[in-house]
Amino acid sequence: MRDLKRIHAYAVRNNLDVIPLLLDTLLCNNNFTYARSLILSVSITPPSTFLYNRLLQTHSSSHHCFHLYSHMRRHNRLPNPHSFTYLLSSCASLRLPHNGRALHAQFLSFGFQPDTHVLTSLVAMYCKNSLLGSARKVFDGWPDRDIACWNSIICGYAKNGRLDEARKLFDTMPLRNVISWTALISGYSQNGRYVEAMDVFMRLWEEKDASVRPNEVTLASVLPACANLGALEMGERIELYARENRWERNMFVSNGLIEMYAKCGSLDNARRIFKEMGNGRNMYSWNSIIVGMAVHGRWKEALQLFQDLKLGGLKPDDITFVGILLACTHGGLVTQGWEVFRSMENNYGVKPKLEHYGCMVDLLGRAGLTRKAYQLIADMPMKPDAVIWGTLLGACSFHRQVELAEVAAGFLFQLEPWNPGNYIILSNTYASVGKWDGVAKLWKMKRGRQFKKTAGFSSFELNGRVHRFVVEDKSHQTSDQIYALLDQIQEKMKLVQWDLIQNDIIYI
Repeated sequence: MRDLKRIHAYAVRNNLDVIPLLLDTLLCNNNFTYARSLILSVSITPPSTFLYNRLLQTHSSSHHCFHLYSHMRRHNRLPNPHSFTYLLSSCASLRLPHNGRALHAQFLSFGFQPDTHVLTSLVAMYCKNSLLGSARKVFDGWPDRDIACWNSIICGYAKNGRLDEARKLFDTMPLRNVISWTALISGYSQNGRYVEAMDVFMRLWEEKDASVRPNEVTLASVLPACANLGALEMGERIELYARENRWERNMFVSNGLIEMYAKCGSLDNARRIFKEMGNGRNMYSWNSIIVGMAVHGRWKEALQLFQDLKLGGLKPDDITFVGILLACTHGGLVTQGWEVFRSMENNYGVKPKLEHYGCMVDLLGRAGLTRKAYQLIADMPMKPDAVIWGTLLGACSFHRQVELAEVAAGFLFQLEPWNPGNYIILSNTYASVGKWDGVAKLWKMKRGRQFKKTAGFSSFELNGRVHRFVVEDKSHQTSDQIYALLDQIQEKMKLVQWDLIQNDIIYI
């Protein structure tokens, strides 16, 4: 490097044109910062478009990309389609829609015909800037689309929550690769449509084309769906598959496995994956295991993990404190819970959020300290939501605190006028202390309102698929066989019951 600087100084003093040679050497040695400084300070012959493009490519994720492009145009170097590919990539990563539109217009003004690389970059740029109409216009206007362009538009729709449009495009693709499948799975999973994420993953899992197999990104995308659906069997199969392909050390796969096992209640497996990660853990790893332990009542282990986290030099965040407050709640540790809550902002600079206040209300309410819980709600710097008031109402009902229950229910009637559960809990509170006039008044109020109850359902996992059933539901593809089998079971039960009656074993 010292020799290159000497050559540069010598060239400047003697007015020699060695800039292209110096640039090429710097770029080959990955010294992009000095190369950029050199090209921006050039005062003799500007470098070629090829060298400009190499620098645009290396700076495509920063604003330096546009400084280089401005310098390029000032020195009358014409860009080519490759230049626009790198510039559009920068607009996508930096979320600069106005720059992207201007570059699109410039590209057309130069008379260039878009190739597949530019087309894909345009679609990706518009999608990442949430300009899906413009992205679709570009996509539909170019018939010769490759698989990368299809993936860009599907990924764009999925990430912006337009999953039905993404699915329609996916179903009409002439050819798919693992990126296509992963984009759709990830979109469903990130938008809480976990059953559909699992269904698409199972289609990929059963894909006959051996060249299209799930990769580590696919696994990290579907594991949250397994976690939220309680699909432990599928999660175990994914871990086995990850180990077969040596992806178990991938941080995102490992974190997904920890979360999946923790939410499914398989805490020993979660702890095993956490231990295997070693120094590869991040805050997501710690938070998943701490919250998992706390939710499932293993509060001592959650508190010990919190100490281990601090000893390791990591700083707990807001999610960590949700886990620790949950641990205190399950352990009945009121004093320690207060200490943790107060230490959040004082010791760690983490300002308590609504979730933390909710945990404290739950902690105090379970301990019978409903007055303190109510005072905490009154002192909150933000407006309490239905979860906060519902937590207090449940605690007051359990401890027969009628007056506070009425206060909490009053707020809930305003926040959730459609929820009949609040009327039922308050009615049960009245009944527990013999206030039957209050019960009658509530039922009269309840009859005067129209409530829309969400239909309950049952679900179970079988061979990696989650099946969901509502009462008298016939949407399942094998509903005829299911009902036929239920009829057979019912008939056999009647026969067994009749035999028992005949033998005086049971009476009617």
